[in-house]
Amino acid sequence: MTKKIEVDRDSSGAIRYSSDNIPAKKRLELGVEKQTSIPVKSLAQWAPPASRRDPVDMLIESNKGRVKKLIPIRYKRMMKSSFAYLRGSAGVMAYDLSLFPNTGINVQACGDCHLANFGVFATPERNIVFDVNDFDETMPAPFEWDIKRLAVSFYVVGTDKGLSDKKCSEIVSKTVESYRGAIQGFSRMHVLDQWYARADPDLIHSYVPDIPLKKGGGAPQESKLSSSTEHYDPIIAGMAGERQHFVDHPPLIYHPPEKWHIEEQFAESLGEYRASLPPERRILYDRYRLDDICIKVVGVGSVGTRCFILLYGAGEGDSLILQAKEARHSVLEPYVGGGAYGDQGERVVTGQRIMQSTSDIFLGWMTDHKNDVQYYVRQLRDMKYTVDVDKMTLDQLIQYGRLCGWTLARAHAKGGDSAAITGYLGQGDDFDRAIVEFATKYAGQVTQDYKRFLDAIKDGRLDTKSEQYPEAATAG
Repeated sequence: MTKKIEVDRDSSGAIRYSSDNIPAKKRLELGVEKQTSIPVKSLAQWAPPASRRDPVDMLIESNKGRVKKLIPIRYKRMMKSSFAYLRGSAGVMAYDLSLFPNTGINVQACGDCHLANFGVFATPERNIVFDVNDFDETMPAPFEWDIKRLAVSFYVVGTDKGLSDKKCSEIVSKTVESYRGAIQGFSRMHVLDQWYARADPDLIHSYVPDIPLKKGGGAPQESKLSSSTEHYDPIIAGMAGERQHFVDHPPLIYHPPEKWHIEEQFAESLGEYRASLPPERRILYDRYRLDDICIKVVGVGSVGTRCFILLYGAGEGDSLILQAKEARHSVLEPYVGGGAYGDQGERVVTGQRIMQSTSDIFLGWMTDHKNDVQYYVRQLRDMKYTVDVDKMTLDQLIQYGRLCGWTLARAHAKGGDSAAITGYLGQGDDFDRAIVEFATKYAGQVTQDYKRFLDAIKDGRLDTKSEQYPEAATAG
């Protein structure tokens, strides 16, 4: 039986992310006091209780509301490795984290904080930054839940690469050490300095002198995608009359059936999206016209959720691609409560704006009232790069872990109380060692769950046979 976490709110119901008007010294002391009820060493706990739910059952349950015909693609992607399974099972880990006591020091949490949910992209001023870049599950939650999931992801990737337990532990230790050192540094900074801090190219290179990156654009050269291909970026064909259009590449990108009348269906929704933008952004948005809409299969854990890409034009060769992605209830919600927003798209957008150093200028939200589906909207690609984990060496994983640790600390400092976290962590490395121990244990659990997942596919309990043109309007 899980107990929902209390979230501090003001008289209007808005969430507080730190103790308002209390000096930093006092907030640090409050963090120290937390050690009495939840010792730092207790964060190492993990042993599956006898009452633990079947992870395969939880995966099946998480498909509720997803597009049935896309679910096999989700399973197929999760089969690739233990890490791919971890990516697709955020709800399972959220449940597991809720089974043990937590610090009660809440931040705006990512909710799905693994190493592939960080990346490089351009700010509105066209500067390059490194930051967290996935917020589908963002909610106020205990700060340690994010760092635990991040730590486990590094350990599991190391295991998939065949690294020893000692080396996997080293990667995790350096990641957590970086987080601890950074959050301590942020706790001593002025509030505005915390808010404006960002991982610019100089800071990125100070942590990661060399790292393999994958550009978030371009199309594969081969005519067909292999079953292991996870993503395909849209190709824009030339003008057809006065409009541009996307090239179909099923089952990952394809046009909806004509009977949907998709542009008419989205007309009201896009009006809501426009209204969610700040006034000066509406001026920019209005300079484009909508030329085409396609269905796009996304992510690993997100497969089966509705996602559309929208092609806008402002003249030949002048295009903008937006992505409208379904915003479902966060996997953290059963354990932390419903949050301050009834609209899940607004929840995602607000969480992203809180956690990131700077956000996409086209970030907004809307609802498809006909099908009762909520979306958040952003640019599909904007000078984006992700790390190529498959090509990373041990040293590069350590470097990358340190950068992710710093970046997560900055996000938590923006959307939480860095002084209270610092007080709780203390001056030694007890926190580092506790998280390493937890990651070691839980990575073993992931390996077991992954095997059960593969067995469920082998036994026919989970289907991996997908169609070329699955109609994405029919919910599961």
